[in-house]
Amino acid sequence: MTILMTSLKDRLPTSLRTERLVMTTPTLADAPAMAALANNKGVHRWMSRLPYPYSLADAEYFITQVVPSPEEYCLALHTSDGLIGVIGLHFAPGRVPDLGYWLGEPYWGLGYGSEAAIAIVEACRTAGATAIRARAMRDNEASRKVLRKAGFIENGDIIDESVHHPDGVVMVLAYQELRQR
Repeated sequence: MTILMTSLKDRLPTSLRTERLVMTTPTLADAPAMAALANNKGVHRWMSRLPYPYSLADAEYFITQVVPSPEEYCLALHTSDGLIGVIGLHFAPGRVPDLGYWLGEPYWGLGYGSEAAIAIVEACRTAGATAIRARAMRDNEASRKVLRKAGFIENGDIIDESVHHPDGVVMVLAYQELRQR
C-alpha cells in the first residue's frame, strides 16, 4: 500500500467563506483594486514585503509569480464592495507556516482582519496543521489585536533584518499551537 503525503498547502481550501467575506485565490481581475489599495503609505508602513509605491505591475507580478509559488498560500478578501485585502501563509523550509495579511485602509477597524484570520486558523486546524505563527510590528496595536482575536499569544520580540520599518526592525512574535478540537 502506498501512502501519499501531501503538504499542508495542498490540504488547504482554495476558497473560504465567512459571514462577510469571500476569500479566493487572487486573479488578474483583482490586480487593479490590489494596486489601488496597496499603493498607500499607511498600508506600506506596516508591511515587511510590500514595495512602495505599489503599481499595477507589482500586483500582476504578485498574482502571477508569488501566489502560485510553493512557498505561498494566498487568498484575496472580497466583500460586496470588491477586493479589500489579502491574507495568506508563507511556508519557509523547516519552519512553522507564517500568517500574514493586509487590508486597504478604508477597511481598517471593521473586523475584517479578525474574521479572515480566524477563518485561516480554522482552515489550518482542519487541514492538520499543528502550529502557525504570525508577526506584527510592536507598535501596530491594531494588527496585534487581530492576531489575539484569532487565538495567537504574544511571546516575545524578535529582530527581523528583512523588515524595513521607519521605527526599526523589532517585531512581536505571535505563535499558536493548533490543538484539535
